[in-house]
Amino acid sequence: MRVDKFLWCLRYYKTRSIATTACKSGKVRVNQDLVKPSREIYPGDCITLRKEQIDYKLEVIATPEARVGAKIVDLYRKDITSKESLEKLDLLKYAKDYYRGKGVGRPTKKDRRDLDDFVEDTD
Repeated sequence: MRVDKFLWCLRYYKTRSIATTACKSGKVRVNQDLVKPSREIYPGDCITLRKEQIDYKLEVIATPEARVGAKIVDLYRKDITSKESLEKLDLLKYAKDYYRGKGVGRPTKKDRRDLDDFVEDTD
């Protein structure tokens, strides 16, 4: 199976074209080698991918026939990502909340509709 299709099937990327772009830009490695999207992967290969400033490491157990549900992804890969990398993910979530809190900044479409309803009720 192609590495871009594998990453799409295991839901690391939302579309296959995004997975292809990640491979072309050097964010995906198989057994420590930069790969093209068409690189074939086999059980036992180790895939390293960089997504959202996190380095994920996967060991291929089997290749799925098609895109799989989120609950059965673990049948096809073993996640060997370090705990330090996963802790960075938590820090990134807190950092995003810091810059723009909920309800701060430009109103959302829902906020605008609520304001319009409030103004109409007072007339």
